[in-house]
Amino acid sequence: MRHVGNLPYATKEEEHVVVPMSDGTRLSARIWRPTCSDETPVPAVLEYIPYRKRDLSSVRDSIHHPYIAGHGYACVRVDVRGTGDSEGVLRDEYLELEQADAEEVLAWLAEQPWCDGTTGMMGISWGAFAALQVAARRPPSLKAIVISSFTDDRYADDMHYMGGAMLSDNLAEAGTMFAYGTCPPDPAVVGDRWREMWHERMEGTRPWVLEWLRHQRRDAYWKHASVCENYQDVRCPVLASSGWADGYSNAVTRLLGNLDVPRKGLIGPWSHKYPHLGEPGPAIGYLQEVVRWWDHWLKGEDNGVMDGPMLRAWMQDSVPPSTSYEERPGRWVGEPRWPSPHIEEVARPLLRHRIAWQGEPVVEPDAAGEAMTVQSPLSVGQFAGKWASYNAPPDLPYDQREEDGGSLVFDSPELTEAVEILGSPAVDLDLSVSEPVAMVAARISDVAPDGRATRVTYGVLNLTRRDGTGEPEPLEPGRRYRATLQLNGVAQSFPPGHRIRLSLSTSYWPLAWPAPRPVLLSVYEGSSALRLPVRPVAEPDNAPQRPFEEPEGAEPLSTTRLSPPDQRWEVRRDLVNYDSALEIVKDRGTVRYDDIGLDVGCRAFERYTSTGEDFTSVSGESAWTMRFTRDDWDVSVRTRTVLRCDEGRFFVDATLDGYEGERRVFSRTWNETLPRDWL
Repeated sequence: MRHVGNLPYATKEEEHVVVPMSDGTRLSARIWRPTCSDETPVPAVLEYIPYRKRDLSSVRDSIHHPYIAGHGYACVRVDVRGTGDSEGVLRDEYLELEQADAEEVLAWLAEQPWCDGTTGMMGISWGAFAALQVAARRPPSLKAIVISSFTDDRYADDMHYMGGAMLSDNLAEAGTMFAYGTCPPDPAVVGDRWREMWHERMEGTRPWVLEWLRHQRRDAYWKHASVCENYQDVRCPVLASSGWADGYSNAVTRLLGNLDVPRKGLIGPWSHKYPHLGEPGPAIGYLQEVVRWWDHWLKGEDNGVMDGPMLRAWMQDSVPPSTSYEERPGRWVGEPRWPSPHIEEVARPLLRHRIAWQGEPVVEPDAAGEAMTVQSPLSVGQFAGKWASYNAPPDLPYDQREEDGGSLVFDSPELTEAVEILGSPAVDLDLSVSEPVAMVAARISDVAPDGRATRVTYGVLNLTRRDGTGEPEPLEPGRRYRATLQLNGVAQSFPPGHRIRLSLSTSYWPLAWPAPRPVLLSVYEGSSALRLPVRPVAEPDNAPQRPFEEPEGAEPLSTTRLSPPDQRWEVRRDLVNYDSALEIVKDRGTVRYDDIGLDVGCRAFERYTSTGEDFTSVSGESAWTMRFTRDDWDVSVRTRTVLRCDEGRFFVDATLDGYEGERRVFSRTWNETLPRDWL
C-alpha cells in the first residue's frame, strides 16, 4: 500500500468527543476533519462499531479516516454503546437501541457547525451491518452508504446458521464478543469512572451464544434488522463490496438484484478485509473509489461514478489447494446489471458418480433411478477452513481429496474447453435419509489432472428446513424427498484438462454442527442435478474503462511490537482413543500503541473435538484473554465458552473473569441447557 501524506485538505483530529444520547448515555467519538471546516462546513462520514477506536482498531482507522478527511470530509469513528470508551453495556448485536443510538449520532453530526447537514455511513462487517440497517430506517441526513463484508439476512446468511444448520462460528463469534464487550474503557479518557464502567459491563453481560441458541428458527429475532425482509426500506445509494474467500460472498448480488436505488457492487478474491487491505490479493485502490462515491452522492460532483458495469467481480483462475494465498490469479469482469443477461443457468444431471455433460441422456424426475448412498464420518470437514476467512492464521480449505473419501462424489468429464461460472450454484436433490434429522453439505471443487482438488464453493442444508427456515419438519426415514441446496456465490474459471467435482456429505464438522446421529443418505441418479451459473468465456468482460488504482491510504499510527504473534491451525487425531481435534490459535502478541503509551495483548483459542463416530461427542470451545497495561494500570479479561450436546439438548458452560494485575476482581459462571430444535 502506498501511504499518502500530501492530501487536498489539511486536517485536524479530535481524539475523544462526547456524543450525548437522549437517555443520558455518552458515546465516545474520534473525529478527523479538514481544518477549513471551521469556516466551511463539509459532509460527515460515520463508522460505528464495537471494536475499540483508541487501540484495537486504531491502526486500521488511521489508514482510511484521515485519508477520507483529507479529501474534504469529517470522518467520525464512534464506539458502540458499552464498548471502548462509550458508556453503557453491549448486550447483543444489532439491537433496536444500537440502531436508535446511530440515528441520534447522525442527527448530532448533522447539527455540528463543521458539518453541512449531509452524512454518509461506511464500514466493514459490524460497521457495514450498522450502515445498511440504519439506511433502512431512513434518517433524514443520511444520503449514501459504503459497505463491505455484510449480509442482508441475519439468519440464513450470517455466521449463525446456514441452510438451517448451525455453524461453529455461532460459538466462535459469540466468544469474540464475550471478550470485546467486557473490556474496560481507558482511564486516560474516562478518568476515575473506568472501574465503575468496567464492572457495569461485566455485570450486565451474558454469553451471547445463549440467546442465539434460543432462536434456532427464522423468527422475529432474526427478522429484526434483516433488510431482506423489505428491500424497499433502503432509499439511499449503496456501494457494496465483499470477497469470494469471505463468509459474506452472497449479499452483494442480492442487493444489486433487489434494491431499486443507485447501487454498485464489487467482489474481489479477498477474505474478511477491506478491499484496499485485501488478502488474498490483488488489493485495489478502494479508498479512491470510496472518495469518488462520497464526492458524487454527498457533494453532488458529476464525476461518472455510476458509469460502467453495475457489478465488478474477480474471475478467479485455477490454483492448487492451499490454506492461504498471497495472490489469486484472475481478471476483473463486469456485468451491466444483476441478474446478468450474460449468465445462463445450466442444469447437469447427476448420474452414477459422474456429472452428465452435454449430449448425455437425462432420467426423468419421476423415473426410478438407482440410489447412491453415503454415510459420512465426522472427520469430513476438518479441512474445510473457516466460515469467514481472515487469511491469518491460514484458514482456507485444504486439498479436498481426504474429505472426498467420506463423501458421495460426482465428476464431470475432463473439460475440453474452459468453463467459467459467476453466481450461486445449486444442487437439486432427489433423496431419502435414515434419520428424522439430517444435514447435507455440498462442495464444488476444481480437480487438476494430478488429482488435487481445490474447493471452489460450498453450502449446507439442514433437511428439516428443506422447505424454508421458519418451521422445521422432521423427515420420515426411507421416504423420498426433493430438496434444493444453495451454494455460496463465486466466480471461477475451470481450465481445459480439469474436472468439475460435486461432493456430498452428511457431516461437515466443525464448520457446521452435525446431526444428532449418523445419517445414511441416498441420492437418486438422473433426477438429481447440479445447476451452474455459466458465464460464456467469449463474453466481453465489460470492464470499466477506468482501471482500479493501486491501494493507498494515510500513514498508519506508530506501534511497537513487544512480543511476537502466534498463529496456528492444527488438526490432531488419536488413533488409540479415536479422538479428533481442530485447534486454532490467534495470538496477536503484545503491541504498544505509541501515541497513547498503552500495551495491549490479545489471544484467542478455539478447539473443536469429537470421538469416533459418536455424533453427540462433538464439542466446541472459545477462550480469550485481553490485557491492557500502562504504567501502574494493569487490567485483563479472560473468557471461556464451551458448547456440548446430546441428542436432544445443547449444554453451555461459560466463565468470565476480570483481573487487576494478578488479583481477580470479578468472576461469573454460566451453566445452561437448551433444547435442540430439530438441529
